[in-house]
Amino acid sequence: MIKIYKLGEEILREKAEPVAEVTDEIRKLTDDMFEAMIAADGAGLAGPQVGRKLRLFVVIADDDVRRVFINPQIISTSEELSDYEEGCLSIPGVWETIKRPKRVTVQALNEKGKPFTLEADGLLARVIQHEYDHLDGIMFIDRGDPDVAEKTTEQFKKREERAAKKHAEKEAKERSIAAKIAAKEAKKAEKV
Repeated sequence: MIKIYKLGEEILREKAEPVAEVTDEIRKLTDDMFEAMIAADGAGLAGPQVGRKLRLFVVIADDDVRRVFINPQIISTSEELSDYEEGCLSIPGVWETIKRPKRVTVQALNEKGKPFTLEADGLLARVIQHEYDHLDGIMFIDRGDPDVAEKTTEQFKKREERAAKKHAEKEAKERSIAAKIAAKEAKKAEKV
């Protein structure tokens, strides 16, 4: 299963690059993304969220249709807005009500490289906009209360620091054990 990157990892804040060609490798990537998204109980997942700096995302919204968007362009949005509590697989456990256009029209390529235009509303429109933001390094918390964004970013930074410290301690312990084993082996070799 591919890794879903979390808030604080650089790639989530970088602008993704267009997919040059829809290949078997790209199709495999989108299949892997669907698998990871479904396992994590998500509705959408973008390339940067799996460590790929590519302009593509996958979506399964309220109609249960698997949709692949490669090199998407949002060409229009409604003036009418709606509020909805959003979450993100890259910011687990954090939810915030975000205001977005109620309807959206997007053009993209599908997994076969064929162009399509889709007019969406409701949850599908919201998920498309959320995932599209990921392609430009924007997280949903950036569209909400700045205090929540700052607090969440700090919380994830501390979480990452704790994980890095734990990892370093584990590696140091493993090196120490390996050194002790090597020293014992060296003593055995001297006696022989």
